[in-house]
Amino acid sequence: MICRSIFPVLALAASCAVDLALALNPITIKGTKFFDSVTKDQFFIKGVAYQPRTLTKDFTDPLSKPSDCKRDVALMKELGLNTIRVYQVDPSLNHDECMKTLENAGIYLMLDLAVPKHAIVRNNPEYDTDIWDNVRNTIDAFKGYPNTLGFFVGNEVTNDSKTTVASGYVKALLRDTKNYISSTASRKIPVGYANNDDPEIRLQIQAYFNCGKDEERIDFFGINLYEWCGAEATYQNSGYANRTQDIASYSIPVFLSEFGCNLITPRTFPEVKSIFGPDMTNDWSGGIVYEWSQEDNNYGLVQIKPDNTVSILPDYNNLKSALAPLHPKGVKMDAFTETRPASTCPPISATWEPSAKLAPTPSSAACDCMMSSLSCVASDQAVATTESLGTLLNTICGMTSCDDISSNGKRGVYGKYSFCAPSQKLSYMYNLYYTSIGKKSAATCNFNGMAKLVTASKSSDQGCSSVKDKDPSAGTGSKTDSVNTGVVLKYDGALFSFAVLLTVCVLGL
Repeated sequence: MICRSIFPVLALAASCAVDLALALNPITIKGTKFFDSVTKDQFFIKGVAYQPRTLTKDFTDPLSKPSDCKRDVALMKELGLNTIRVYQVDPSLNHDECMKTLENAGIYLMLDLAVPKHAIVRNNPEYDTDIWDNVRNTIDAFKGYPNTLGFFVGNEVTNDSKTTVASGYVKALLRDTKNYISSTASRKIPVGYANNDDPEIRLQIQAYFNCGKDEERIDFFGINLYEWCGAEATYQNSGYANRTQDIASYSIPVFLSEFGCNLITPRTFPEVKSIFGPDMTNDWSGGIVYEWSQEDNNYGLVQIKPDNTVSILPDYNNLKSALAPLHPKGVKMDAFTETRPASTCPPISATWEPSAKLAPTPSSAACDCMMSSLSCVASDQAVATTESLGTLLNTICGMTSCDDISSNGKRGVYGKYSFCAPSQKLSYMYNLYYTSIGKKSAATCNFNGMAKLVTASKSSDQGCSSVKDKDPSAGTGSKTDSVNTGVVLKYDGALFSFAVLLTVCVLGL
């Protein structure tokens, strides 16, 4: 009777034990290769870019939709994939179910940290508190999952010789991202960059993100490569052999962060035989095919239909056939001892312009401190019209100096509030102009309704620019991952209950 009465509980405990057995091991890096941190087997990325968007006008987070994840991950598993790359997420949403679905299918996540709303813009680069807050929130949302393989700190931000200054801002974000993970995560999660492979600057970018201090160097490098087009191309004439030569002495893992030319359709993916075969596995760590769902650019493996079901496209079956016989083994982690030096930073030139002096870490506390000292600030109307903030800033900057809120990544000059949010910068400039003319009247703090008077709680902003955000690890005593910690405790409790119940059952007999 006792045994029968506890069968449901035993089943639940057994289910938890099975889930624990299915847990993926975190991936680690040694030298130029990825490895399973437990089995020590070399890990080759067999991935797909995953950002369905056909059925929605606005951005949606694909990892916040459990039913969609289950639908798609089952098909990904049939392809033999072990990684997805996701370009945008909303860190405020819950991702537990999708991440568990991926984990149970043996699939890891490569996640881009930037979103269009909070990103370093190549033609007018800035690195502010909005960008940094979004990056930290995204790291916090995903650092606890064991199948978070790594983060991309940027994707094709610099895409030609005219936008190289933007890479300096990305490198500042890289520095802060690595330091934040080191301070708050229980394991080292790799951070990398994805390059567009522009022939004029490809080698400079490759060297730049792998030079300097350790905290300013990426852990892996991705190349978005579309040179191999059609079945007539070969490893030698496609450009793949040349790109392999480019990375022959590189000191960190390199993989194709996107591949799959679609100039000839349907795609038959002959390049995967080289990517996962002897041509490339000594120097490359796999690749991510672009992309999962059929969109306007015609790269899809599947078509998501209006009823939210999917239909298989020819590219899916062709990729499946191409991947099926390819199972690279690589080398065991303990047997791999090769080390290579980091790159030398590229010299400043007409085609490479970022200053060696990087932008400072954005501090919301500094900006809040500054705001508390202002008497004339941007009005609610100005803040609400976010698309007009740039125009408003340009107007006021034509009336007085904006050095305090400006940055110049080419010269390495950064104003003391250059990292504040646009609305805070506008408030600072309105107040600067208002005080510079002697606070003549309320009408002086109006700017056609875009400014208003407030009561300052500080007499000046002295010392504000040096105020730092609170150390996220201060006072915690240890680094924790909220997702992982809860899962481990749940599993441990289930296994303990399982053992106790078995003992009771035996005693009851």
